[in-house]
Amino acid sequence: MSERLSGQAGALQMLDPRVRLVGILLLVVSTVLCSRIEVLIGVFVLAVMLALASRVKVSTLAKRVWWIALGFTGLMVAPALITTPGDPMLALPWNLSVTEHGLQAALLLILRVETAVTLTATLVLCTPWNQILKALRTLGVPPELVAILVMTHRYIFLLMESANQMFDSRQSRAVGPFRAAQQRAIAARSAGVLLSKSMDLSYDVYQAMTARGFRGEVRTLETFRMRSRDYASLIAFVGIAITIAWIGR
Repeated sequence: MSERLSGQAGALQMLDPRVRLVGILLLVVSTVLCSRIEVLIGVFVLAVMLALASRVKVSTLAKRVWWIALGFTGLMVAPALITTPGDPMLALPWNLSVTEHGLQAALLLILRVETAVTLTATLVLCTPWNQILKALRTLGVPPELVAILVMTHRYIFLLMESANQMFDSRQSRAVGPFRAAQQRAIAARSAGVLLSKSMDLSYDVYQAMTARGFRGEVRTLETFRMRSRDYASLIAFVGIAITIAWIGR
C-alpha cells in the first residue's frame, strides 16, 4: 500500500522527503508537549485532514492505526481512571469510582497517542521506506542506526514467516491437543531455535554484504532537491508546531 500511495499526487507526496520527515516529527513533538484536550482535538482533526489530502483513506487509518492504538493505550490508562485523585464521576463496584482528573488524564494520553500515530502512519504510508532512511541519513542520523533500520525492516517479515512455518510444521505432526505445559515448552524451544536462526542469518547477510562492497553506508540512486514549495511547507510546519506547543501549554 505504501508503494501505491507514495506514487499518487497528494499533499505530502509533492514535498521533499526531508521536509515530510522533519515536518511530521515537529508536529509529533508539539503533540506530545500539548496538555490541553481541546487543542489536541484540533491537532487530531488537522492530522486527519493532512492524511485525506495525501490520499490516505479514513478506513485505512481506522483499521491499521486507530483501533490498535486505542486498544493498547486504553489498557495502559485504565488504572488511571480510578487511581488518580479527584472528584468521583462514576461509581464502580468494590468502593471504586472513576474520577474527573483520571478521566481527563486518560483522554489526554489517548488523544496524544492517536494524533501521533496518525501523523507517523501518514508519513510511512506516503513515503517509501528507502526515502525515509535516506532522509534520516541526510539529516545526520548515524549510518549504523540507518543500517539497523534497513535490516530490521527487511528481515523481520522473513523471521515471522519462519516462525509461522515452525508452528505449522509442529501442528501438522501433532495428534490431539497439547497440554498447557507442553505448549509453553514448545513455545520456549521454538523461540530458542528462532533466535539461533536469526543469529546465523545475520552473520550470513553481513558476510554477503561485505563481499559486495558494503562499508557501513547505505546508498540509494535517488537524489533529493529542495524547491520553493518545500521551503514554504517547512516554514509552515515549524509555525504550526510552535503554535500548537504555545497554545497547548
